[in-house]
This record gives sequence, C-alpha cells and structure tokens, in this order.
Amino acid sequence: MKLAPPPSPAPSSGEQVVQLTIEDIVFRSDDGRFVVVRGLREPDGGALTAVGDLGQVAIGETLRLRGRMTQHAVHGGRFQVTAFTPIVPTSRAGIARYLGSGLVPGVGPALAERLVAKFGDQTLDVITQQSSRLREVSGIGTRRAHDIAAAVRSRRDEAETMSFLHALGLGPSLARRLLKKYGDRTAQVLREDPYLVAEEVRGVGFRTADGIGRASGIAADDPRRAAGATLHLLARAIDEGHVYTDTQTLAAEARSLEVPEQLIAPAVAALASRGMVVVEDTAVYAPPLYNAEVRVAAAFARLATPRKEPRDAAQAVERAAEGAALSIEQRGAVTASLRSGLVVLTGGPGTGKTTTVRTLVKAHELLGHRVLLAAPTGRAAKRLSEATGREARTLHRLLEWSPQESSFARDADSPLDAELILVDEASMLDLQLADSLLDAVPPRGTLVLVGDVDQLPPVGAGQALRELLGSGVAQVVRLTEVFRQAQRSRIIAGAHEVLHGRPPTPSAAGERGDGELFIVRAREPEVIAEKLVEVLRRMQSSYGLDPVREVQVLVPMRRGPVGTERLNELLQDALNPMPGARPGAFRERDKVMQLRNDYERDVFNGDLGEVRRIAGGTTWVSIDGRDVAYTPENLEDLTLAYACTIHKSQGSEFPAVVVVLTSAHHVLLDRALLYTAITRAKTLAVLIGEDRAIARAAAHSESTHARSRLAERIRRAAMQVAMAQR
Repeated sequence: MKLAPPPSPAPSSGEQVVQLTIEDIVFRSDDGRFVVVRGLREPDGGALTAVGDLGQVAIGETLRLRGRMTQHAVHGGRFQVTAFTPIVPTSRAGIARYLGSGLVPGVGPALAERLVAKFGDQTLDVITQQSSRLREVSGIGTRRAHDIAAAVRSRRDEAETMSFLHALGLGPSLARRLLKKYGDRTAQVLREDPYLVAEEVRGVGFRTADGIGRASGIAADDPRRAAGATLHLLARAIDEGHVYTDTQTLAAEARSLEVPEQLIAPAVAALASRGMVVVEDTAVYAPPLYNAEVRVAAAFARLATPRKEPRDAAQAVERAAEGAALSIEQRGAVTASLRSGLVVLTGGPGTGKTTTVRTLVKAHELLGHRVLLAAPTGRAAKRLSEATGREARTLHRLLEWSPQESSFARDADSPLDAELILVDEASMLDLQLADSLLDAVPPRGTLVLVGDVDQLPPVGAGQALRELLGSGVAQVVRLTEVFRQAQRSRIIAGAHEVLHGRPPTPSAAGERGDGELFIVRAREPEVIAEKLVEVLRRMQSSYGLDPVREVQVLVPMRRGPVGTERLNELLQDALNPMPGARPGAFRERDKVMQLRNDYERDVFNGDLGEVRRIAGGTTWVSIDGRDVAYTPENLEDLTLAYACTIHKSQGSEFPAVVVVLTSAHHVLLDRALLYTAITRAKTLAVLIGEDRAIARAAAHSESTHARSRLAERIRRAAMQVAMAQR
C-alpha cells in the first residue's frame, strides 16, 4: 500500500530540492556516514555532485535531495544534502540500472537486462506482486524468485517510508533510527501518536513530534498533545537532575509549548491511570524514579542501624593504622565502619580520604572480612585500585550487568558476597544506580560511601549522597584538615579558595610544588584557541606531558565558539592532522568519548578511548584495554574528546588539565563547576580565559538542589525501623 505523506516542508532559506539519478559512488567513508555521488539531474540531465549522509545509496537509484549548493576549494561546486528521499524508478533504463546495481542480492546487470526485456516498465510490479512469473526468465528458480521479490519489496517499502519521514522534515540519521525501531509500522505509529514516539526514540523531541502531529491533523487541544507535552516536560526535569516535577511547574511550563495549561491536570490524571506517571499530592514522577526513591530510602534506613563491634576491632584498627599517622577524624572513620552498616566519608582534596580508605580496607581484611571496591566510572575505579593496591571495579561490573536480561545479576536474591562494600566518587551516584547498588548489599553487609558533595551533581536524576547527608541518618565522617604535603599544591590550595568563594591564586613565577596552577588570560575566541594550542605544546616541551593521553581540555559547554564541538575540530587538526580529511570525522589515533551507557557492549557514559582503525564501515576504538566496534548505527554514541565538558570529566583524574572559562559561558559558571574542573588535575592545571569569568564562577554558588523527597523518605523509614526494633 502506498503511503500518503504529508506535504513536504518548504526548504529553508537558501535550500533547494533536486532529483538525481546516481551514476557513480565517488566516495563512501569507512564509517558509512559520508557519501559523495555523481549523477544526472532530472529532467534536464545535467551532471551534479552531491555529498552528505546518504546511507547505503546505490548506483541506479533516483533520489530527491534537499540541500544547498556549496563551493569546495578543491572539488568545486557540490550539492550539500540535508535530507533525501529514495524514488523507485519507472523507466526501463532506470529499472535496469536499479536492479543491476547490486542493491538486490543475486541480480547483476545481465539478469536485470533480461528481466526488463521480459516485463518492460512493469518489471518492479511483477516482482513485488506476481513473483512466480519471474521463473519465466532463464536462470531464475522458485527460491531465487522469492529472494528477489523479498529484497525489492523491502527496498520499496523502505523508500516509501523514508519518503514519508523526509516529508516530515526528519534528517537521515533520525529517519534510520525510526525505521530500526518500528520497521514497516513506522508511518502508522507516527500518525497514531507521534508524542508517544518522542518518549520512545532518542532524538524525537516534543517539537518534532508536535510538527508531525499538527501536519497529521492533531488539534492544538487534543488530549494526546497535552499528554505528550506533560511527558516531555517531565523528561526535561529528569534531564536537569530532578527526580520529580510538580503540577504547578508543569502548568506554567506548558505555556512555552503553546499547550493550554488547563489541559495539563487532565493529562496527568490520564497518564496516571495508564501507569505512565505516579502522582503523590502535587509531585509527578516517572514510575521507575518513584519506585527507586521509595526503595533507596528503605535500604538506607535499614543499613544505618548500629552494629555490634567485632571483638578484635580495636587491635585491627591499630595494626591497620601503623605508619599512617592518622588524624582523629581519619581514625574515627575507620572505627565507624566497624560499628555501623552505613558510613559516609567526605572531604575536600588533600584531607586524607585516600589514606583513610586504605586503612579502613586493611582493618576489615585483618578481621577476615571480604571487601569489594567499586566506583561509578572506569577511570575512578582504576584510581581506587591504584590507591588501595586491590582490585576495584565499575559498579556495572560489580553488579554484573546482563545485556541479555537488561538487568543486574546481583540483587536482593543474589547479593554481593562481601562484609564490606566501599564505593568511591559516590557523589556521582544518581538515584537509579544507588537503587541497584543497595539492592545487592547483603543484609549484614557494611556500605561505605566516599565522596565530595562540593563537586558537580550526578549526570542522572537524583543526588543520592547529598540526600543521604541531608537526612541525618547515616554515620558521617567529614575530613577537614588539609595535610602539610597537600598544602604545597597550588591545585589543592586553589580548590579550597574556590570553595570559599575566591578565585584560585596561581603559582608564582619559578615556584615548584606537587601541583602547579597557572592562569593564561585571553578574551576573544580566536586568541583563546591560539593560546590553547600553545599551552598544550608547552606542556609537552616543558613538562613532558603527552597533550592527547595525559592532558584533558575541559570546557563548560558543547556549543559556541569556545565549546567542545569547535575546540575538538581545532585540536584534532593540531594534534592529529590528516591532510584532506573532513573536519570532525573520526580518524585513526583520535581521542574519543562514549556519550551514553551501552550495556550490551559494556561501555559507559564518559568512557575515554582511542580510535585504532576504521575499515569496512566499522570504527574500532580501544577502551580500557579492549577494542570496541562501532557501526554507523551506533557511531553517534561517540564524540571527539580532545576537549570535553566538565560534567563529563566527573570521577576522572588526569596528570594535567586545561580549563577554558569565558564570559560566554556565564549561564553555567558556578563554584561547583570550577571546583570540579580544578580538582581533575593531579600535577598541573591551567585556566585559560577571562579573570571576570573565573571570579564569577568562584563567587556564584548556584543551588545544586534537585527536586527529590529522598531525604524525608529516609528519615521516615529510619523512624519505622527504630520503632520495629523496640
């Protein structure tokens, strides 16, 4: 059945639409995302070169292209494609080229010519509707006829669906994601409820869904539109770190989407009746987050009960502390872990968290306790392992994620086999990861969370460590004394200055210490870029630091003249040049980062890697010592990482960092951001930018509060546990 697409959106300013029959594939990038084709324009027959993301387009195909003419310094005029629609050919010559191009398995040019000679311009209709007739052509049996018909039907259905999607203004990448998700049901699903699609497919936001919905005739006051807006606003709140939103906020924000606010309350009620949201008085939760908040509160309260101290605890602490010169606070943390099932160890840089952790772990081992160490990210786990001399794993590996089951193997029914579970960088624990961790802690196990809540909050929704501290239920040890050796580090001293609202003081000329900090002043984006490359090269010549593997450039945001996107292209050309290469396209030896959790391939948001090779449409990336394959379908999960956002650097430590801060970043400049950036550096930190931007960041203590009821739930749950034990 032919799809009837809505009217195609008018090309934006400067764009035009052309129809091209492909005569030659000039170039196809190894990752499959960039194609250069030559062909003949219809109807005038003029030659044209087109470039862009054209998927697996083949010689002989006809495409309707939307884009604009550009002028390349070497290759001349080229049509830059922003969207395309495959068109099934109708002429005898076009059909012969189409079938013989290799697009249909088992059909070459000779067989294609025989098919067209037999069936003429009806060839494609015969193939798709009367495939048994194909056996009238020599060389085609029953099985081959079936295979040819299936391939042509699939390609024709795909062409019609792609035509429908591009008519809606969707780009090639998003169109392929929708096809992968819904297959031949894509158009039907989009027509029935595009707003629900926005919740199921990454990249389809409310605005896109609304454009589809309005083009399909969905009225402004349609309940589906109000429900879609509600889910969109709830998802946006979650993306901002909130565990829930409230009905008043939803109604107010609906106006920005041109949704009448009086429609939100009925939409919330309808979604709740379908189990798509949970409503608790004025709070509106996504069900997974509501359930996680309730479970986490109960688990924290259960663990926080006092424990009977082991018989030889005092001797174990003394033996573990030998030669460590522990402060009273540090010794208290070790003892607390033997008297409570839930301990939080917190403190800024240089206060001795690492020494305390080593001693704490040793004390438990001396008592015969099995100990497990973990952290949210691979880099943080590696640092914990180096600090303790013991194996440390990411939380996902500790909890044994199963891609087949889409769940963790370790849970309440199969808990972790340990008396002590210690998690470093616990400030990165969002609500759902905390829920999975707590579910796997054995009933008599002790959980020690080590973290610094002055850093940026977790990327995911909910701040488990901050809420736990706010509840007053856990045994908390705050390390405040900065040790003498750490005092010699300008990085640590500067970090503490930032915590007190002051810009960091740079190292004096000729000053040497365990951690140096410098400020390079620049204002204009072009000057900042020049200074950045100059600083990286000076780090290499003066300090022997590899600018790719040992230095990380940190920036507050992705976009803009000094955002990660622009700086990555600049640094890629400066540090990994490849003459003639397309800017931003991956190259061998590129530094890259994973952008989201991919449990099947065991790579996670923020993991860093290096491109090893690119061949046959696959990009191989070395991550944590193993090669991970990326195909065109999941290559968008990867980005260049010569520069990354400060948020993405959480849990990591680098020999050196270069932090770019300018007034253009003013929306994001705050104390937690600057503090987190500086403390990522181990031996050398350089700030490039404006004094006023650095001063604003240090002075501006933006509230990191996320909407959550976890703290009060923990308190209530703890009261219930205490009453049950009386």
